[in-house]
Amino acid sequence: MDEEQTPSQRIDGRIAALGDWRGEMLARLRRVILAADPEVTEEWKWRGVPVWYRGGMVCTGETYKAAVKMTFAKGAALGDPAHLFNASLDGNQRRAIDFHEGDEVDEAALTALIRAAIALNLAKKPSLKRQS
Repeated sequence: MDEEQTPSQRIDGRIAALGDWRGEMLARLRRVILAADPEVTEEWKWRGVPVWYRGGMVCTGETYKAAVKMTFAKGAALGDPAHLFNASLDGNQRRAIDFHEGDEVDEAALTALIRAAIALNLAKKPSLKRQS
């Protein structure tokens, strides 16, 4: 039956199954992501990781025992004026934000970061050049 579920239904199921602060945090982050751009789509990858796309991968929402990790696929190329990134800082591509129980979420700064990631994805799309 699980194979018949949409990615969004699987994410709903993950949030419900967590049943603790991690589910609440993942649900909150998901609301921010989806509100940032109405054209964001949801996928279910790698045996249980919610992934959000718009013009390419924007971010993932991984859940661990002590953290909810929001990994931005091209985070190293993004400006982070609010200093949200606090994990995976050494890589050439990705950057992540680890949220722990009781952490506040700066929704305005997070929305700006999500929109910047989307803008980067859309800017990298190859354009068709007309030949004269």
